[in-house]
Amino acid sequence: MQHIPVLQDEIIKLLAPQPNDNFIDLTLGHGGHSAMILEKTAPKGKLLAFDQDPVAFDQAKKNLARFGNRVTFFQTNFTEIGLIIRKWPVTQVNGILIDLGPNTDQLTDEERGFSFRANAKLDMRMDPTRQRVTAADIVNKYSIAEITTILFAGEEHFAKPIARQIIKNRPLETTDQLVAIIKTAIPPSYRFKQKTHFATATFRALRMAVNNELDNLEKVLPQAVSILSPGGRMGIISFHSLEDRIVKNFLRCRADLNILTPKPVVSSQKEIETNPSARSAKLRGATKI
Repeated sequence: MQHIPVLQDEIIKLLAPQPNDNFIDLTLGHGGHSAMILEKTAPKGKLLAFDQDPVAFDQAKKNLARFGNRVTFFQTNFTEIGLIIRKWPVTQVNGILIDLGPNTDQLTDEERGFSFRANAKLDMRMDPTRQRVTAADIVNKYSIAEITTILFAGEEHFAKPIARQIIKNRPLETTDQLVAIIKTAIPPSYRFKQKTHFATATFRALRMAVNNELDNLEKVLPQAVSILSPGGRMGIISFHSLEDRIVKNFLRCRADLNILTPKPVVSSQKEIETNPSARSAKLRGATKI
């Protein structure tokens, strides 16, 4: 399945890349957004590209090969930007993009355990080569209080009963086992009236915990602003309220930023029909004063 970048036109409008501008893409994915930026910043604009997922990273390098040495790649977590930027020989950073959504490979690769729609081992690591803790470690080794806290932080309304069922039925090794446990803990009346799958919040909460997503977001935002040149723009795409709240509050509290999006930019109905994953995407942006 091909990964389709969300809010493509909206990103270009917000970041406004110009010929020879330099940009940073902190969440490269398959390189779809980066390709659009590189086309706009030709002939000499540079791009610094990050992704911690080795599978997506290798695919992006192939997809962006046509841009040659205009792209510098780093396969690492974006929280390393503060150190790595020192190695990038540019004097001006005109824009920074952060797209917080998981890519299609992560959700469709059955071996990675991100999705409740295919049976797989409970893994959920973005970078299996460097990360040690898996979703299986959390559900099988953590205490009921720790699991409840993780699920509650991920906005799972039934965190306590799900945590109790996990403790009662472990060890759990596969996504199907976890889905069955969640199903027993959630009232049928609630399950039937939800637009999304009843396991969505629990899987999202575990994925966020395995990959430290919210902590990493809070770490990278101030680094990104410090790196951005005056007049430069940053755009952040979030996919759930936890991320969006962090981004919104951060942008509002910075005296050195001029907010470009009083309200988040969302996908059009036409885009959602073509790419359903765009339904929950929210874009916020700002200019550095």
